[in-house]
Amino acid sequence: MKTFFRVVSFLEGTSYLLLLFIAVPIKYWMNDPQYVKLLGMPHGLLFVAYIVLAFLIKPELKWNTKTFGIVLLASILPFGTFYVDKKYLSN
Repeated sequence: MKTFFRVVSFLEGTSYLLLLFIAVPIKYWMNDPQYVKLLGMPHGLLFVAYIVLAFLIKPELKWNTKTFGIVLLASILPFGTFYVDKKYLSN
């Protein structure tokens, strides 16, 4: 389950960065919303999967409340999921 969470975490973080730094600027600067539409749904699904998997994997990794809060907060911060992977998942 940890490996699957790592994959979802990576994909969620990558989709968030693409959405935030590529698709949204194109939408507003070039008046072209197609990239937001293209990346929005996959990112949303990956975000939900990340949250659900975090709840499922919490007992396995014995995360305390503070660590679990950091893992959840990381899902809404740019580069946050990469920090979680490095700090809590890569051992």
